[in-house]
Amino acid sequence: MAMNKASLTQDVPPDRVEAMEKIIERPKPVKVMILGGVDTGKTTLTVYLANALVEQGLKVAIIDSDVGQKGILPPATISLALAEAPFSSLGELSPLKHYFVGTVTPNQHFAEMVVGVTRLARLAQEVADVVLIDTTGLVHGPGVELKRMKIEAVGPDIVLALDREGELAPILKPFEGKLDVVKLQVSDKARSYSRGERRDMRREKWRAYFRGVRPITLDLSKFVITGTSLFQGRPLSEEEKGLLEGIFKWLILHGRKVGGRYFIVKADVGEGPRSVDRNVLRYIDFDRLSNILLGLIDEDGFCLGLGILKLLNFGDMKAEILTPLDDGELARVKEIRFGRMRVREDGEELGLLDRDAL
Repeated sequence: MAMNKASLTQDVPPDRVEAMEKIIERPKPVKVMILGGVDTGKTTLTVYLANALVEQGLKVAIIDSDVGQKGILPPATISLALAEAPFSSLGELSPLKHYFVGTVTPNQHFAEMVVGVTRLARLAQEVADVVLIDTTGLVHGPGVELKRMKIEAVGPDIVLALDREGELAPILKPFEGKLDVVKLQVSDKARSYSRGERRDMRREKWRAYFRGVRPITLDLSKFVITGTSLFQGRPLSEEEKGLLEGIFKWLILHGRKVGGRYFIVKADVGEGPRSVDRNVLRYIDFDRLSNILLGLIDEDGFCLGLGILKLLNFGDMKAEILTPLDDGELARVKEIRFGRMRVREDGEELGLLDRDAL
């Protein structure tokens, strides 16, 4: 049985009740951003507030932006759902919209994180009285800048800060006197999860999402392709291809010149020099293209669902993928966006890719 990170409890600390009352008092719609480090109880707080506010007759929208520990499936997206009746975990909610991030960590993906939350918050405030924004636990190092940019872009009316030993001070300091910040105690009941437990929880969520997938073949020429340099720039000339294959002992399956750099999909056919100036040439092994996560995007830039790339045929621009989307949903797909992680349909994660790998 999969573990669940957040369930509604009856033992509610007084400061949570006060935060809920503050939200009720504010003019509607009101945007509430919940900040806190790893395992500080952000999702539990979100669930409590949503239920309490629904009981007050308010329309509540929840934005789940914790891409690695998503309650609202699937992972690697930011999701918007409406809470219209009591519930005990985010997994019970039906998503209204997704924004594709393409990985389970926000590192190297600040733009997607900020744009996704901002777009969904804009949509949410049109349909709800209260918008609750649950965030990732990345609050140190680059996480400080991510949270600052997210606050600046979204403009929350209230920030609820689960501040463990002052760790949120670098994030909150620029907003002193400008934002309504409510600091909350981290519950001593907040449970810590090991990296292995988090991976196991994600595996169950991937497996649940991809249950019932089917293989389909996509003609990539009929879609806008984004999130990759694979099809940008111009094709290699035969002379360029032959020269690179000779130098590096590669079989080049696909190659482009993008700006001033070459981008190569290759297979090794012999031992050769492997020292490459990445300012001039980038490459990826052909077998690393399998099991890449894809976002299937509609005409408005929102994610209809995910796919797993199984085979990419550059010759005829066909891609074999697995996806749970039905024919009606697939008919609405206008764009294929490449993610930066590899995952199998059984939920096993095969690793993350660097931002510039594709």
